[in-house]
Amino acid sequence: MNDPNRVNEPPPPRVPDADFDCLIVGAGPAGLTAAVYLARFNRSCLVVDGGCSRAALIPTSHNYPGFPPGISGKALIERLRDQASSYGARIEDGVVQAIRPHRVGFEIEHGTGRCCVARRVILATGIEDTLPPMENAAEAIAAGALRLCSICDGYEVNGHDVAVYGEAECAIGHAVFLRSFTDRVTVIARRDPPPPAEALGLLDHYRIAYVEGDLTTVRHLPAGGIETITDDGHAHRFDVLYPNLGARVRSDLAVQLGARHDGDGALIVDDHLQTSVNGLFAIGDVVTGLKQMSVAVGHAAQAATAVHNSLEAKPWVRPTTP
Repeated sequence: MNDPNRVNEPPPPRVPDADFDCLIVGAGPAGLTAAVYLARFNRSCLVVDGGCSRAALIPTSHNYPGFPPGISGKALIERLRDQASSYGARIEDGVVQAIRPHRVGFEIEHGTGRCCVARRVILATGIEDTLPPMENAAEAIAAGALRLCSICDGYEVNGHDVAVYGEAECAIGHAVFLRSFTDRVTVIARRDPPPPAEALGLLDHYRIAYVEGDLTTVRHLPAGGIETITDDGHAHRFDVLYPNLGARVRSDLAVQLGARHDGDGALIVDDHLQTSVNGLFAIGDVVTGLKQMSVAVGHAAQAATAVHNSLEAKPWVRPTTP
């Protein structure tokens, strides 16, 4: 029965539905694997890719499981894109400019002024390696003369003449790791900061050559290998150069939302890969930990499952047959 004394009130504003259950930023192995899982969970999913996956630089990976002959980073990404798309994940090229809190999750600004709303967000934005001064870095990486990860490809430098360039202490530690694969290892140490005595002791113990100087020029040689020139004008040639100069963690979108991170900017996540911002997940190289594609894929499986379980249940949808 209507109460005649009750004042009519306008209905509460309708909370708009989200455009997607989850938006994924980045289409490397981590982001695309998450898209495969979410699409197979019958979740609506948009992947926005800025085209700067670190994995795409890999000429041939021989330690990614399931590909005994090896597979290039680009080929692996293409397979994952096809797989995610086949289950209904939507993949768009573009850059996410901003992520803002929204009543049902997050509002995401991407493309040229476009916005969408997603209940959850997974960041798979990765890192950007700091490279030495050279003009043709991509060509040198493709040829295997400039390498970025000794965990991935140390096996391939067996017996080669290898140099590591960076701050002395870090470069020496990296060189010690490479002694598992070759007995010809040289550290090119930047002049500042000087290495501690303990690090210098490792050079003698592992018979690692030591050159002090900042690199002014690095050239990929037409016949193969790398030429380096230090600031004192001396030139040195090697089969392979590993720059150990750090990397920029692409975590800005999360940091702007207040997500916890370490001193390098890598995001700190819980056991489900959720950041300190509720509903915002992070996977792959943007997270603290080992930078490996297999690790990133594991992150993706965990995060996508957590995203699915955190959302309300929805009716099962029978896929349409072509």
